[in-house]
Amino acid sequence: MAGGGTSGWIAAAALTKQLGKVLDIVLVESDDIGTIGVGEATIPPMRTFHKFLGIDEQEVMRATQATFKLGISFENWGQIGDKYIHSFGITGKDFYLGEFHDFWLHGLEKGIDAPFGDYCYELQAAKAGKFATSAKSKINYAYHMDATLYGRFLRKFSEDRGITRIEGKIVDVLKDQTTGGISAITLGSGQAIEGDLFIDCTGFRGLLIEKALHTGYEDWSHWLPCDSAVAVQTASTGPAVPYTRSIAHSAGWQWQIPLQHRVGNGLVFCSQYMSDEEAIKQLLDNIDGPPITKPKVIKYRTGRRRKNWNKNCIAMGLSSGFVEPLESTSIHLFMMATIRLMKLFPFGGITDEVIDEYNQQAAVELEKIRDFIILHYHVTQRDDSPFWRYCKDMEVPKTLSHRINLFKDGGRAFQSDGELFRVDSWVQVMLGQGIAPKQYHHMVKTMSDQELEKFLTGLKHSIKSAVDQLPTHQEFVKHYCQAPEIKN
Repeated sequence: MAGGGTSGWIAAAALTKQLGKVLDIVLVESDDIGTIGVGEATIPPMRTFHKFLGIDEQEVMRATQATFKLGISFENWGQIGDKYIHSFGITGKDFYLGEFHDFWLHGLEKGIDAPFGDYCYELQAAKAGKFATSAKSKINYAYHMDATLYGRFLRKFSEDRGITRIEGKIVDVLKDQTTGGISAITLGSGQAIEGDLFIDCTGFRGLLIEKALHTGYEDWSHWLPCDSAVAVQTASTGPAVPYTRSIAHSAGWQWQIPLQHRVGNGLVFCSQYMSDEEAIKQLLDNIDGPPITKPKVIKYRTGRRRKNWNKNCIAMGLSSGFVEPLESTSIHLFMMATIRLMKLFPFGGITDEVIDEYNQQAAVELEKIRDFIILHYHVTQRDDSPFWRYCKDMEVPKTLSHRINLFKDGGRAFQSDGELFRVDSWVQVMLGQGIAPKQYHHMVKTMSDQELEKFLTGLKHSIKSAVDQLPTHQEFVKHYCQAPEIKN
């Protein structure tokens, strides 16, 4: 494995835990090479990954200064002044033929005008700043965590299970003259490390997958034009809320991620419409609390590697592609790449069939996430800046255009096999961004007006009652997973 960081140690932890007895795993990284280290918001599947590895939730939360995350608050995205939450919960109840939003839309016509989010437990808990979980709880949540500390946690986890870590900077990649694959990597010390399968976790540089194998890159910047970010950490000024904030500005958006002892802040922007200096100033002018780090500018290009698996090299993490951090999907993609490799691991030798299957699954997964993120930018009424006019008028992938039109015309939303974002997510964002469906499924008209009102009102009141009984998020964190003061 070439490179550490979050992606490298995620792959190392899973491979060592599950396949360490049948594989000889070596990870090479240099302490002199920094990591991006700003992927601090996660999504719920991380909890399943931790259970898969036997990682204790309270232990990892203490080690990473983590807080809970129930969703993302999107501000100024549809129009300036708009605000909605994309939560992790199920809104209303599931139905076989239609969806809950069909009942809600029918209710609007009948004068039951409660906001859609009133019917989601997680969303209401987020708005109230409350949280609790237990072994029997069905609440759906993720974490805010320090990415650097998470990498350290997984490194210790891996080393405790026998992984070999070699310190050193990669200075050359040797290729097999017959197969064209990689035969070894050479370190600055002169040491050459041979292997049968190489995992490239060298970040945007892609030392193996691109610089050595020239795999190629599919550029998505015409759909996702933001290409820069500036990040800074600040001291906490109040209780940590159980959600991420995503605040749109004239040329992108700003994040706020509350951890136990600090807040992660960043400004994502398009360099065509905003300079680095302007972005730094805008970020520093719009933070709460004193900065505890210097602003760090990060450059990237949205898109994906044309092949995530090329010959005997697999790109994971940022070396495989990037679709920006808007929906906190980066760490999830690292984990899914690792799971995919373990399921398809070429114990009997690398074949084209295995490579093709891996690449096909990775491509479909990323394209569906890409479309969901483009949705936020494209479905907007903002025309106050050149950036937003471009996003509003740009031609989007046909797969996304199809989904938008289905929802506009008949309120239809779906989740295809293996897709990360559920119907609830698509509906919350499309409604939140201002799409008002022209129709809905008439199945709901089989319910009388009295039954409909009783159904919707009962749901709303039961959720409110449950949220009222929750402790504050800050109280629960202090009781459940309070971390000691940690020096980064």
